[in-house]
Amino acid sequence: MCVMDAKRTDTEIAPSFRMSVKTIVGGGLLLAALGVGSQSVLMTDAGYTYVHQNNITGKLDVFTEPGLHFRVPFLSRITKYDQVITVSYGNTTGEDFYQRLPPIQVRFADTYVGEIPVTFRFKLSLNPDAVKKMHREFRNNGNLIDALLVKNARNVTVITATQYTGEEFFQGGLNQFKAKLGDQLRDGIYMTERRKVEVEQLELAPVGVDQANSKQLQRSSQAVWKTVPVLDRNDQPIRQENPLSQYGIEVTQVTIGDPKPEEQLNRLLADKKRLVADRIRAIQEQETSKAQAETEQLRKEIQRTKEVQDAQRAKELAIIAQQKEVEVAKQIAEREVVEVEKTKRISEVEKEKELAVAEANLAIQQANALAAEYEAKAILAKGRAEAEVLQAKYSVFGNNSDVYLAELNRDISVSLYSNLKEYQVTMPKNYFGGGDGGKLTTNLDVITGFGALGILEQAEKIIDGHSN
Repeated sequence: MCVMDAKRTDTEIAPSFRMSVKTIVGGGLLLAALGVGSQSVLMTDAGYTYVHQNNITGKLDVFTEPGLHFRVPFLSRITKYDQVITVSYGNTTGEDFYQRLPPIQVRFADTYVGEIPVTFRFKLSLNPDAVKKMHREFRNNGNLIDALLVKNARNVTVITATQYTGEEFFQGGLNQFKAKLGDQLRDGIYMTERRKVEVEQLELAPVGVDQANSKQLQRSSQAVWKTVPVLDRNDQPIRQENPLSQYGIEVTQVTIGDPKPEEQLNRLLADKKRLVADRIRAIQEQETSKAQAETEQLRKEIQRTKEVQDAQRAKELAIIAQQKEVEVAKQIAEREVVEVEKTKRISEVEKEKELAVAEANLAIQQANALAAEYEAKAILAKGRAEAEVLQAKYSVFGNNSDVYLAELNRDISVSLYSNLKEYQVTMPKNYFGGGDGGKLTTNLDVITGFGALGILEQAEKIIDGHSN
């Protein structure tokens, strides 16, 4: 029973075992095919440079762009390089080994020691020939960083530090140090020689009581041994060969952190800082006292100026008042003079007017006198003429008196009769007597008497009319 079971078991186990072996072999072949396939294809990423080494032919291929590339499976080697590499001294936050380097310890020209945390950023060349040369000499990314970049950066930093004193570096020379460090990394280290030079410094002048300006600067010099660049005929520094240039590696950035001096230099800087602070405090106290004195002097000067101005203003006001009085008196005098002149002129005008009137009257009187004279002469001449005519007439009448009287009586009668034709004869109210014995001599006498009575009556009527 047991034998039969054993035989049956072997028979049943054989097909299962054969199936398992086939499966294993198939899986192995599949894995081998996958392994061969993966070894035949290279997938490149951005930011990296790949060097493909064909071990059969010894040929090197460089891939700098992302993509898929064919490779000989199991008979080729791939080396990957970072296209941009950062080397940091004194940075403890990095993950790569070359970023956990300690700060670079340097010795300055005055023998003081300091630690400088500095970070460098390098960019590898994309030129295949430069990459191949770099790969042949350093073989991988770690060796490149450790043997070339780290050592060269440290060496240039140490050499550059010898060109400065500790005080220069920590008292304002950091930026210049950074510029020289980057320049020597890019273009080559300066050829230098050790020489004794005088370092010129600008410091505050000592504080003095009689010092005009307590903030004035004075120059001081100190003789020290320094590493000085050797210059060519054009005053340009002579350089050594740059080890990075043959591989086309560029320095794109240099960053310096907070440097730390050694304890002795730190005490020296602290003492100087304290002395400068004391000097500044003394200067400030002196400036404060000086400012207070100047303020007091200025206050007194202002008061004196104000008093002088008040006195000057009072003087000017008094002068102005006097000038005003003088001006008023002057104006009054001028007005009086004007009034006198006016009165004088009016008097002169009146006199001139009177003179003109007198002269006119004189002329009139003279004209009147002359006219009267001529009139008198005319009257006299007329009278003489009339007298002569009358004399002649009377002479004629005298010779013919009867004829003349007859004609005269005739004319009177004609005139009388013509004038009395409207009159009525009434009884006379008056009586005219003649001469001796009461008789009228002639008719003419009678008529003349009646005419006179008529005229008298008309005169009485006119007088009555005016009285009414």
